[in-house]
Amino acid sequence: MRFTTIFFDLDDTLYPSSAGLWSVIKERMNIYMRERMGFSEDQIPRIREKYFLQYGTTLRGLQANHDIDVDDFLAYVHDLPLKEYLIPNPTLRSIIASLPTRNLIFTNADINHARRVLTALELGDLFDNIVDVNAVAPYCKPMPEAFEYALRVANEDDPSKCVMIDDIRRTTRAAREAGLFSILYNGSFSNGDADAHLTDWAELKGILERQ
Repeated sequence: MRFTTIFFDLDDTLYPSSAGLWSVIKERMNIYMRERMGFSEDQIPRIREKYFLQYGTTLRGLQANHDIDVDDFLAYVHDLPLKEYLIPNPTLRSIIASLPTRNLIFTNADINHARRVLTALELGDLFDNIVDVNAVAPYCKPMPEAFEYALRVANEDDPSKCVMIDDIRRTTRAAREAGLFSILYNGSFSNGDADAHLTDWAELKGILERQ
């Protein structure tokens, strides 16, 4: 295997989207914007879509255009009983544990949420570091600067030795453009989205070893 480092996305990647957690987090973002920032109900979907496309995340758009307490926002949207949504996957744990690579979390959430998710999934001891949205501020995935920072955290000066696994196509495209080998987890796949497509974690080692 030519790879030395793998960056794993967190939400809807290390657990299935069917868990419903990310949907609830997005709804709490809407509530926060309405109740704490004064946006009207009909404004929120349009503004969130605009900020997601322009800035990478709703949070980055709110930071750029409004007065927002970032820590309060992140604490509020992630204040959920994770064990009601997340179930440990022993097969996934075994697969990640068997990898000969350095493994890091690279997420647009914050480190507190990442740690809580990893604990709920019983995966916390398998990752060497967490690159979160605060660490890469004022950037985030899929911005090139965020990937540059993640590579520095991993002590990697050759992106071709690194892998990014993510469930969002524009993130895997950006990772590919940054020189990483990108794997799209779930979702529909077309040429240019990523270097490979993963629907079953049991396929991961085979994908990596064929490169």
